[in-house]
Amino acid sequence: MTPAPIAVALDAPDLETAAHWAALVTPHVSTVKVGLELYMRYGPDVIASVRGASGVQVFLDLKLHDIPNTVAGASRAVARLRPAILTVHAAGGPAMIRAAVEAAPNTMIAAVTVLTSLTEDDLGRIGLVGPADDAVRRLAALSVESGATALVCSPHEVSAVRAEVGDGITLITPGVRPTGAATQDQARVATPEQALADGADLLVIGRPITDAADPGAAAAAIAASLRRAT
Repeated sequence: MTPAPIAVALDAPDLETAAHWAALVTPHVSTVKVGLELYMRYGPDVIASVRGASGVQVFLDLKLHDIPNTVAGASRAVARLRPAILTVHAAGGPAMIRAAVEAAPNTMIAAVTVLTSLTEDDLGRIGLVGPADDAVRRLAALSVESGATALVCSPHEVSAVRAEVGDGITLITPGVRPTGAATQDQARVATPEQALADGADLLVIGRPITDAADPGAAAAAIAASLRRAT
């Protein structure tokens, strides 16, 4: 059975828990995601620990955002760990995105458009003009022009982004919550079925799986619901 297009966010308190969650979910999902906190605490060792013997894809979600030379160096440093996906902030601009792409040619560089925690009011206060849809579309187009082959956007914008960039770009959507799950700190959310129907390629799901009594069973249930929906 083909694993579901889900990246499980391993926001664990320690390395052992992250590796345990990864082992439980990898029969059911294509990808596990290592975020900034886990990577900062344990460094490169975390990648091998969560990859294990399964060879599951690792999504390294560092959201790099600095001058192009610094981002190039950081991308080159982590590329040796063979992550399938590495994130940078689209707001870093074309030269920065291009630097990451050139420094890590065997890694999919995913540009983060607008964080799913931000509301329309937040966008105005930080100076991003227009509603979220418009800001995301502008950043998506800029990122693809700069060589990014993947984009991170909320489920609310995925349909508009797909129309903007076409079918050749991988769209990754955080803010995915199964029906009945709490939204927590995510402001722009959708169900897994809806996100896929709107054009997403990879769904980032964390706490609805990792907070479950049995993360493996939770991942399997969501994977099954996606197979039924398609």
